[in-house]
Amino acid sequence: MSDLVKMKVSGLTIDPFTNMPIVILKDEDGKIALPIWIGLIEASAIATEIEKIELSRPMTHDLIKIILEELDAKIVKIEISDLMDNTFFALLHCQGGNKKFSIDCRPSDAIAIALRTQTDIYVDKKVIEKSRKLENINQSEDQLKSQKWTEILENLEPEDFGKYKM
Repeated sequence: MSDLVKMKVSGLTIDPFTNMPIVILKDEDGKIALPIWIGLIEASAIATEIEKIELSRPMTHDLIKIILEELDAKIVKIEISDLMDNTFFALLHCQGGNKKFSIDCRPSDAIAIALRTQTDIYVDKKVIEKSRKLENINQSEDQLKSQKWTEILENLEPEDFGKYKM
C-alpha cells in the first residue's frame, strides 16, 4: 500500500477548453491534485451523491451498493491504478465472505460507488507521475494554455466548486 496515495473527491468542475466534466481528487494534505476527465452521466452520478439527492428509484451506482449489501459483500477500497494513452484505469477491491477480489472499472464509476459506500479512494503514485508527465508534454505543445490550467488546478479551493464541493 506504500505506492498508493489516499485521496478524496475535492469537487467537480468543467474543463474550460473542452466543456467536459472533471472530477478533482486531492490528497489528504491538499498538496496533490489529480484531475480526471469523465462523462456527463458519470458526473451527474457523482454530483447526485455529493449533494445527497434522493431519487425515487435507484440509479446504477445505488443498485451496485444495494446488491453488495444484500450479498454481505463490501468494497474494501478503490484504486486509480493506471494511466495509459490518456485513459485512467481503476480497480474496485472487494471482499465477500472469505473471498477477496478486484474488479476493473472506470475511475468515474469507482468514485461514484466509493462516495455511496464511504470507501477510501487511493491513487497509485505512478498515475500521479504519468499525469504530471502528460501535463509536461502538453505544456511543451502549448505552454501558456497548459500553464494556466495547472495554476487553476493547483489553486482550487472548495468554494470554487460552487454547489458540488465536498
